[in-house]
Amino acid sequence: MDLPMRVITADITTLDVDAIVNAANERLLAGDGVCGAIHRAAGPALEAECRAHGGCPTGEVRVTKGCNLPARWVIHAVGPVWKGGGAGEAELLAACYRGGVEAARDLGAASVAFPAISTGIFGYPAAEAARVAVETVAGMLREDPTPEVVFCCFSEESAADHRAAMEAL
Repeated sequence: MDLPMRVITADITTLDVDAIVNAANERLLAGDGVCGAIHRAAGPALEAECRAHGGCPTGEVRVTKGCNLPARWVIHAVGPVWKGGGAGEAELLAACYRGGVEAARDLGAASVAFPAISTGIFGYPAAEAARVAVETVAGMLREDPTPEVVFCCFSEESAADHRAAMEAL
């Protein structure tokens, strides 16, 4: 079965998709990396919406409008900080991807783009994070092939990790 998912190397803030996922922190405020880029591109209205949520626990998601982004919505997913792999990190990371797909479905989104959640300043090993992401999303898309999922990687190295995980399915 061909699953509706693909890997690209691009700036997630420029994508013409219905929803993008933000690799957020628990306060849902602008940070470094992809989170900061999304907040800068979306404009100050995004921060106001995020503040209204009052934060988000690790492993969960919250939804806001896309504001000045091409995407209609931003799904904020709080990934785990890597602590060596024995603190439930894989389960929390998988919950972010499940929550992102479920939120996109609830919104009626035909497409959603994910960054490599937790692999920046949160320190999750990139290849392992890609495996968790791809396996989690593939499992969901086997049950219901909506929405189309784009793994939007900032580097070619990250894209190669995601492609390798897809080939291993």
